[in-house]
Amino acid sequence: MAQGSHPAGPDEQAELRALRERVATLESERSPGRRRHRRRSFLAAVLIVVGCVLAPLSVVAAWAADQVGDTDRYVATVGPLASDPAVQDAVANRATDALMSRIDLSTLLSDVPAQDRPRLEKALGRLGDSLEGAVRSFVRDKARAVAGSDAFETIWKQGNRQAHSALDKALTGKGGGAVRLEGNTVTVDLAPLVDRVKQRLVDDGMTVAGRIPEVHTDFTLVTSESISSISKARTYVRLLQLAGNWLPVIALVLVAAGVLLSVRRRRALVTGALAVAVATGLLGIGLRVFRVFSLDRLPADVSQDAAAAVYDTMTHFLFTMVRMVVALGVVVALAAWLTGPGRRAGLLRGLWTSGIGGVRATAERAGMRTGPVGPFVRRYRTWITWVLVAAALLTYLLWSYPTGWVVVGIALCLLFVLAVVEFLGGAAPAETGPPHGRTR
Repeated sequence: MAQGSHPAGPDEQAELRALRERVATLESERSPGRRRHRRRSFLAAVLIVVGCVLAPLSVVAAWAADQVGDTDRYVATVGPLASDPAVQDAVANRATDALMSRIDLSTLLSDVPAQDRPRLEKALGRLGDSLEGAVRSFVRDKARAVAGSDAFETIWKQGNRQAHSALDKALTGKGGGAVRLEGNTVTVDLAPLVDRVKQRLVDDGMTVAGRIPEVHTDFTLVTSESISSISKARTYVRLLQLAGNWLPVIALVLVAAGVLLSVRRRRALVTGALAVAVATGLLGIGLRVFRVFSLDRLPADVSQDAAAAVYDTMTHFLFTMVRMVVALGVVVALAAWLTGPGRRAGLLRGLWTSGIGGVRATAERAGMRTGPVGPFVRRYRTWITWVLVAAALLTYLLWSYPTGWVVVGIALCLLFVLAVVEFLGGAAPAETGPPHGRTR
């Protein structure tokens, strides 16, 4: 035993035991709380992660269900392709191939009436020495003229409406008209375009084209090795349509539940909103990468320009949804951060308040008075703020197809209105009386 030390007495030992028991009791009381917080934090993180994973999938599901289930929406999407030069060239080439396969070049000139032969020979001679090349160029020229005319837009929309009906018939069992479902193949008849080209040929001297029977150019939409595959596709489409309606709601509910379960809800909201924006942004990047790979793997006889135009048009609404979700995530995260207790957020709020206060002071010196509006706004400022936020949210929800710019515009309008509320509801001016010592 060290010099100067002495054994603890009974009272000291009892006090030491009491202190140890007290510490053990406190530790046992704190441990369940920590374990509960850890379980809550873990469950909240899982919910937010699952919601973030479902966010880009919900965007794709909503887009696909919209395109598959709504014929008018689909036709409105692909309608502008009728004015795309690359698509017009591809359509002209297809019509040319269909007609050239039915024109007998060996008897072409002999079948032309004598009064029309000089005009036809002049047209063919102007286009080349080879009869086949000259006829093909002649037919191609007329097909390109039809594809570039106003009538082609009507033909294009009707054809795509029939094509969508074919998909609807194959995948949901509905549809009909010019669309045929033969065995395991879905085709659509594109004869109206070829008929117009034939009429152009007859009008320009190739009267033999008028004797070409009706050309039914079938465009294959869906081909399956067995009819059971189409049945499976129908099941997938039903699931896709169901997911398109509910998957965005599920993703939102999961992220919201994770935020509510979190111990630090504001930080969880900022993290979840940014994670949703990043995950959806990665989807947009993936679509761009897939575009490059898909165009590189096209067959040599397929126009890459036309394929690119079709891809860009079909995915335009999808990219719009991606930008909208990214903008919404950034706006929500920024709003949650700015309203938080952080030092930098407080600094920005102070700059906001002082800036508006300076404008208000200048206006008051210029003689502007708010009258009874100022006290009313000061009294109900909190309620007015929540009503404005609810109105902005309702505007977003009621917008048919909101874009990223719509989200940013709504946020800026809300910010402007909140600035007006801050301007009107500033601190009341101090009551001032006549200076002391002043006499009349």
